[in-house]
Amino acid sequence: MTVVTRFAPSPTGYLHLGHAHSALAGWQAAREAGGKFLLRIEDIDRARCRAEFTAAILEDIAWLGMDWNGDVRRQSEHLDDYRVPLDRLKALGVIYPCFCTRSAIKAEIAAADAAPHGADGPLYPGTCRALSPGERIKREASGEAFALRLDVAKAAEAAGPLSWEEEGRGTIAADPASQGDVVLARKDTPTSYHLAVTVDDALQGVTLVTRGEDLFASTHIHRLLQALLGYPAPRYRHHRLLTDASGRRFAKRDQVLTLRALREAGKSPIQVRVLAGFG
Repeated sequence: MTVVTRFAPSPTGYLHLGHAHSALAGWQAAREAGGKFLLRIEDIDRARCRAEFTAAILEDIAWLGMDWNGDVRRQSEHLDDYRVPLDRLKALGVIYPCFCTRSAIKAEIAAADAAPHGADGPLYPGTCRALSPGERIKREASGEAFALRLDVAKAAEAAGPLSWEEEGRGTIAADPASQGDVVLARKDTPTSYHLAVTVDDALQGVTLVTRGEDLFASTHIHRLLQALLGYPAPRYRHHRLLTDASGRRFAKRDQVLTLRALREAGKSPIQVRVLAGFG
């Protein structure tokens, strides 16, 4: 099987050393196996994504000496690709509209003594899951804003026991209930991160997902969506997160450690590769 990896950043800021590590991990895995390395821009968040950051990502990856196969996939240009999978999930009866505002959800969570957490933060308490079909139709028809959430319990029951192969750890049993009823789309947007990344990996034939340890928990949901939609399950390699001297992981707010800043400070691509953990 041809090894196909991908690097899929969101253009909400300049790439930093942590991004470089993730990109190099995928690129190296593909090139060592004689496979393909894909570049994908996850730009469905129209409020935060900016064209200048997309241009910077392409520039930084090329400057580090990485090439990619095929055209760059920009999610914002392929929104129709997510509508059919979303409709399939609706037909399975595993999605429901949620009319809760963020402030209402926060208030309900705050009122609870100990709200469980998932990859996206405190788990949604399931307020709208119990709404009757009639109430849902009435509120949708009124024009009220809503998100479409995955009924994880119902979806997991339909899919049955699941697992994935994690390089260096073996077989991992999927526990999607640990992540709660995540958002898969919104009233005016046919996808969210969880649905888009699952659909894109399948459409692009990704066989090995290399990404940071911070996304390990999200794999429970992605594995469930793959099973519901009939997609093959890739292998996964969740790598360590790079941190600064104080142990805090790198973030886009760390402007001094962006690849652009390091380049402007006179660092060479080889030096940045070493700083990113690839000598």
